[in-house]
Order: sequence, then structure tokens, then C-alpha cells
Amino acid sequence: MAQSFYFYDLETSDLDPKTARIMQFAGQRTDLNLEPLGEPDDILIKITADVLPSPSAILITGITPQKTLLEGIKEKEFLEYFHKTIATPGTIFVGFNSIRFDDEFIRFTNYRNFYDAYEWQWFDGRSKWDILDLVRMCRALRPEGIKWPVGPDGKSSNRLELLTSINKLLHEKAHDALSDVKATIAIAKLIHNKQPKLFEFLLSIRDKKEAEKIIRSGAPYIYTSGSLSSKTEKTTIAYTLFEHPNRPGNIVVYDLNVDPTPFLKLKAKDLAEKMTYRVLKDSEERFPAYQIQLNKCPAVAPISVMREADSNRLSLDIKKCEKHLKILEKEKGFLIELSEAYSLNEKPFQISLEVSYQEVDGMLYQGFVGDHDKHLMKDVRNRDANTIADFHPEFNDDRLQKLVLLYKARQFPKSLSHEEQTTWNEYISQRLLGGGDMSRIASYGKQIEAALKNNGLTQHQQYLLEELSLYAQSIIPYDL
Repeated sequence: MAQSFYFYDLETSDLDPKTARIMQFAGQRTDLNLEPLGEPDDILIKITADVLPSPSAILITGITPQKTLLEGIKEKEFLEYFHKTIATPGTIFVGFNSIRFDDEFIRFTNYRNFYDAYEWQWFDGRSKWDILDLVRMCRALRPEGIKWPVGPDGKSSNRLELLTSINKLLHEKAHDALSDVKATIAIAKLIHNKQPKLFEFLLSIRDKKEAEKIIRSGAPYIYTSGSLSSKTEKTTIAYTLFEHPNRPGNIVVYDLNVDPTPFLKLKAKDLAEKMTYRVLKDSEERFPAYQIQLNKCPAVAPISVMREADSNRLSLDIKKCEKHLKILEKEKGFLIELSEAYSLNEKPFQISLEVSYQEVDGMLYQGFVGDHDKHLMKDVRNRDANTIADFHPEFNDDRLQKLVLLYKARQFPKSLSHEEQTTWNEYISQRLLGGGDMSRIASYGKQIEAALKNNGLTQHQQYLLEELSLYAQSIIPYDL
């Protein structure tokens, strides 16, 4: 099975994949040498009447709801193309921070439209990867041959537009999905050319089983993550403590660059309180325990890859880390208290017994779909406007039972019966107007009003805000 990269990027209506929507999808397939295969994809996706795009997001992307309705395709049409043409066997999906952002949006979009939310990234030899952690680890451990930007605050920055600018790589329009895809490929090529061994190594451990060998080796290892301090270029020497008591697949690790002594006598309740603070009250150091999610391509490497020059530059003293490890190994009681602290902070995942129209879009992680329902899901997505109107599948999963009406309203609005149309209008009314002065539509209006008061707005930005105001008025049902 031939492998290929598929670099992709999204522009979305907001940040939360449970409630927001993809407005622009762009991608480019390349071979494993990062040379283009075929033409790029650049697709607008129609927004639906139950979604209010964030004004701040639209001011960045410039994509109005009206533009998607005029030039875009429906989610159903996009997913048909996606599964037929993009998610081909052997595809490695890759982006810039895609694992923590873009992948989630694709997952929820599949779920809402009766596709399996996960198979597109693992079945038929498909997989995922992320260039952002490659950039971070390259900056920390193999920075030679690449220029590294600093943000306005004087701290190291790995923002895509800054990386391309300082390295004089083409990036025509930041926050345009296709432009960002091309920029991501350019950065990947730069690292592939300058530091090929690091590139190939991190690519090889994108499989969680390969990363797990390092994480569960029983020895300290290099760990790079956005949650770590920029003082050490988002990189540290970590040591695996235990598996999260309530989150299977999450591994709790300790940052050996931090002396554990101040925490050793704390009880679980006190540790849990400290863990809720991003920065400790009495120190500039973050709490030195982190969770590694095995299914999110963690950037880890054997400690042997760290050269003395890297250790000095990052202020990661291996001998000091070894000393801290010996302290941890002696304090078994601390590990018991820390495990209990994680139990206090993050309860076991609860399956909701109540499924409502208002909440069902965000309930992807409320359980896996059974075989009976998977068969019916295929039947739903294979139907057109003529055959779905009188189709009333009997799903075992209450989520899917609720999603059918929302799916029909969004993809085939003319297929709704009078009763279904009434239910949809009630859903829209509650979604937009529920809560009175605290409703979504009221909050939306306040956001637009606040943005319009900015004296620095360009004429185009003012136009975008006016378009958003008009759109909000247009989606309120006539009888309201």
C-alpha cells in the first residue's frame, strides 16, 4: 500500500468543535519526499442556520456565512468527497497543530453526518501526524540550519506565519486554509532538508505503540509539548509515573527538571489544588506533572539524542534530573497521593443518560456506536432528498435518533414534515434565543457592537461585521 501525506488546514466558525463548524477546508497531497501529488483542494462549506460564527474568528479569516452559502457545498457533499478522494488507503493526515484542533473538527463533522468518527485516521493503513511538535523538538534539539523567531513578548514563538517569514518561505495569506497548507509543507520541507534524521524519527513514532515503547521504557526520556515552558523550548527530561487512574491511554509523567521536594509531603487534596493552577502561586514554575495522550502522536525521544550543547542551551542538567529521579523513586507515598489527586480533579468519564437536541452535537465521546447502528448510519448517509423524507430509522443509540432530524434539517430542509419543521424551529428558537439577555443571539450582538467600536477597523473589517449582523437577523425563524 503506497503511503502519502495529506496536508490539510481548516478555518472554522469558532474554536469549539462541539458547537462550531468548518467553513473552509484546504489540503494538498504529497509523496513522502513532500512533492505535490495532484491539485490542491480548497472547499467552502455552507454554514447552517443553527450556527452563529464568532465575530473575532471572521475578522481573522474574512469568510462570512453569506460567502459559504453562496460558494460552498453542504457538509454531506463535502464528506462524500472527503471519504472518496481524500481519505484514501495509506494516507498520513498531517497539519500544523492539526491533532489538537483540526482533527477534532473532522471527527465531529463525521459524527454529525452519520460517518464513523475515527476510521478516517486509522483504517486501511491511514494515520496522523503533526508538524507543530516536529517544529518544537527541532528547535530544542536540532536547531542548526533554520532561523527561529521570537514573538512580540520576547519569548520563543513557533507561530506558522513567523516561521515562514523569518526563513523567507512563501506564505501569501495567513489564516487562509490553502495558504496555511502550503506554508506548512514549506516548513516540513525545511526541516526534512536540514534535519532529516529528526524528521524521519518523529514520523516513525507517530504510531502510539512505537511512542509507548519509549514512554514505558522505565528510563527518563526527552519530551516536547506545548504545555511545557518556553524557557526550555517546550522540552524537558520526563519520567513516567503511572497511568491516569480515570483516563485510559493517558500517562502521567514528571518533569525531572523540577525538584519534587516541595511537593513530597502534600496530601492529595493539596496536590489537586496546585494542579488546577497553570502557574503555582508561590513560584514561576508550572506544576511539574503532565499527561501524555498516547493517541495524539506525543513527541518523545531517547535521552541519548540530547547533546551536551543542547543540555546547556536549554538549561536541562541531566545530573540534576537524575538526582530528582532518585528522590521520586524513594517517595512511593507521594505517587499514591498524586494518583489520588488526579482522581479528585478528573472523575471517571460519565455517560449522559439524557440526550437532547441542544446537546447531541457535542456528545461524540459519550460512547462507541454498535454494529446495528453502524448499518443504519450507512443507510442514512446514502439517501437523497427524495428517499430520506419518509425514512425513520430505529437506532439503539439515542444520540443518533436525535441527530436524524438535525441532519435532515441541515442537509435536506425541504424533506421535513410539518411536525419535524416545528421541532426544528423550536430547536432554533431555544438555541438562539434561549436565556433572554444571556442568549446566544444577545451575546452575539454585543460582540459585534463591541468590535464596531474599535477605531482601528479597516473598511473591509467593518463590512465583515455588518455582514454578520445581517446574517444573524436572517436566521431567526419568521414566526419569532
